Amino acid sequence: MNTRKSVATILGGAVLLAATSLLAQAPVKVGFVYVSPIGDAGWTYQHDLGRKQMEAALSGKVTTQFVENVPEGADAERVIREMAQSGCKVVFTTSFGYMNPTLKVAPTYPNTVFMHATGYKTAVNVGQYNARFYEGRYLNGVIAGKMTKSNIAGYVAAFPIPEVLQGINAFTQGMKSVNPKAEVRVIWVNSWFDPGKEREAALTLISQGADMVTHHTDSTAVVQAAEEKGVYSFSYHSDMSKYGPKTQLSGTTHIWGEFYIKTIKDVMAGTWKPTSIWGGIKDGMIKIAPMNAAVPKDVKALVTKLEGEIRSGKRHPFVGPVVDQDGKTRVPAGQVMKDEELTKMDYYVQGVDSKLPKS
Repeated sequence: MNTRKSVATILGGAVLLAATSLLAQAPVKVGFVYVSPIGDAGWTYQHDLGRKQMEAALSGKVTTQFVENVPEGADAERVIREMAQSGCKVVFTTSFGYMNPTLKVAPTYPNTVFMHATGYKTAVNVGQYNARFYEGRYLNGVIAGKMTKSNIAGYVAAFPIPEVLQGINAFTQGMKSVNPKAEVRVIWVNSWFDPGKEREAALTLISQGADMVTHHTDSTAVVQAAEEKGVYSFSYHSDMSKYGPKTQLSGTTHIWGEFYIKTIKDVMAGTWKPTSIWGGIKDGMIKIAPMNAAVPKDVKALVTKLEGEIRSGKRHPFVGPVVDQDGKTRVPAGQVMKDEELTKMDYYVQGVDSKLPKS
């Protein structure tokens, strides 16, 4: 027996095992691409809260990095590629316009997991995740319908894509479910984050008689404009009540932390698959912001009841009849709109008193 060789073999194996153990214990590097500044409220702020929650929950097992204010398009592709090159094993791309850049980069880095928010395409190493924003919008619409005096609500919107149209239509459905006279007016600003345009749009809607305003944009400008004018508002993405303490009645908030934690755990366990996730109130991914003291007790009780019904599956914001602006029945009475129909929504429902921009 060659003792020297046996010892060397044993020592070599031990070194290899130690190295493997160290590699196994190496923190997973995770990257986040943000479309707007983090700030202290809004879409990107909520994702960053989720990043921090995940980092705290998996302390020592992950490291994170992020780039904020990344335009959709060529810049996004560059940033996504650089993250993968830098060793990120998971990259979260958190805006609709990052979908195609993510899919373009992904094949070059087959050992990296990419998760894209709010899109609809997947690939071998690309998953998709979204939240059912429309559920919170419906509940906010019920409050607006109960409390409006002018029967006019204003909606500041970013881009006419299905995700945004779902929110506008759900808000309208909620308003009209308790107030048949209610109508919603929409102004498109063609930007996710432009506080100046958002403010101007809100003020225009208020000048047109809206005594309730809300938004599908990233800044706090709409809530702030409403507070200045003494008009009620509903925040989006985050609870923005510190910017509208007297006038923000509630809002729709997005909770991403548990999803990020689960995704990283799946990646570390080797069980991750490129699925499409669409979570709502029952999954804890959507919550409504605390209701203002100005909301009457009976309205609070109604909204709490409806929220419970959505959570249990008893109620759906798009149960038929759902009729569009042109009088076409999109969902017959008694039926519920299917997910594939929701993800292709390209129309306004009756009650929206604006014209949809032509593509």
